[in-house]
Amino acid sequence: MTHTKYLGSASFYRQALSLGLPVMLQVLIQNLVSLIDNFMVAGLGDVKMSGVNITNTLLFVFFVALNTLVSAGGIFMSQFNGAKDERGMQNTFRFKLIAAMGLAGLFIMISTVFPAQILGLLVNVNTQGPEIVVQGKIYLSVITLTFLPIAISVAIGSSLREIGIVRPPLVITVIATLINTFLNWVLIYGNLGAPRLEVAGAGYATLIARMCELIMFIVYIRKTRPAFYIKARTVFMVNLKLFISILKKGGIIFLSEMSWVITETVMIAAYNGRGGAEIVAGMAAAWAIANIFMLVFGGIHTAVGVIVGGTLGRNELELAQEQARWLRTGAIIMGVFVAIIEAFSVFIIPIVFGNLSVDAQQVTRGMLWVISFYMPLWTYLNAQFATARSGGDAIMGAWVDGSVNTIVFLPAILLLTFFTGLGPIEIYAIVKITDFIKVAIAHWQLHTGRWIKNLANEHRQDPVSI
Repeated sequence: MTHTKYLGSASFYRQALSLGLPVMLQVLIQNLVSLIDNFMVAGLGDVKMSGVNITNTLLFVFFVALNTLVSAGGIFMSQFNGAKDERGMQNTFRFKLIAAMGLAGLFIMISTVFPAQILGLLVNVNTQGPEIVVQGKIYLSVITLTFLPIAISVAIGSSLREIGIVRPPLVITVIATLINTFLNWVLIYGNLGAPRLEVAGAGYATLIARMCELIMFIVYIRKTRPAFYIKARTVFMVNLKLFISILKKGGIIFLSEMSWVITETVMIAAYNGRGGAEIVAGMAAAWAIANIFMLVFGGIHTAVGVIVGGTLGRNELELAQEQARWLRTGAIIMGVFVAIIEAFSVFIIPIVFGNLSVDAQQVTRGMLWVISFYMPLWTYLNAQFATARSGGDAIMGAWVDGSVNTIVFLPAILLLTFFTGLGPIEIYAIVKITDFIKVAIAHWQLHTGRWIKNLANEHRQDPVSI
């Protein structure tokens, strides 16, 4: 197979898959463990599972913010790697560490000072809200301690992937998730003579696994010394000009992602108020299964970032445009394939979540079908965003997400919530139609060519600078 305008050669897609598959496998393992976590907690009943779920909504916000910051650095990391600029990679890694640790500190403070207020907002009008918040606070009090190790691990793992080292992060993740799963079994239900800690046990299992993950990452980079490796005492020896440039890109991406997170959180709070614990638990179960299939997004971002970003860093601008177009086509094909499998995943609901109520299982089933319908659209949209960010165009995401989320998406959620009797699944299905508008705006933005930039050349690092 030779390449055409919209399809790359077989060898090109093999290269993309060699980069994306280890990342997707890593996410698959993480999400399978999340599914197992939910399965184990579901055995405690709808209320306790709901308490863990609303806490995981806060974790979702943290992960999005964290990945936004490290992905801003990733734009530069991939291009500096393509340009073989080791000093640039090191300074980019410094940015990632400082930004990630700062964000973790902020979330630790918020979670410690305002736990009940934050969790209460997510189940404000739920008929079993107070009971759910009590369980959420127990889980949050432990899970807060994971923010810092997660932040450092993500900074290291993402940097390894951005320079093409994709298998070691996968191995480390496999080990950490196996530890998490085993400890869940031990601590939630009190097996092997351990105390039965229930919701708190799930938190302690995650904390221990995250600490093990961080130790493994640190040992690995100290032993192998990848191109971005720095000694701990030099973390704050930043190149201020580059730091500010990344921060500017990161700030724009952060605003874009936060507009999406805020609207998604408002939507979660809206549909959580459409009943009792069966709604919260049912939606949580649906996303626990759906997140397994969301693995394609990480693979797409990694493949586009490494391939297109590296090509831009070598100053092969026309080839980068072609590669990005081929990858976007591949993203649609992958999205259709994943959507078909996801639609049939409803058959595992009685097996995995048999302990949930019949009403909760019905919510899970309907939500999974809606998510499956939108999957091809989302894979393409992710490929569009990854294309823009590979060249440092952070404005596109801010423009697309910010405009659609605030002008269309959020008002639609509020109108459907307050002026209709629609259930949570129907509300979600309707408001997500706005993603078609995002794709159209992103297509227009990419067509302008503003994203086609060699950032490595613009920010080439002096070998003697720090």
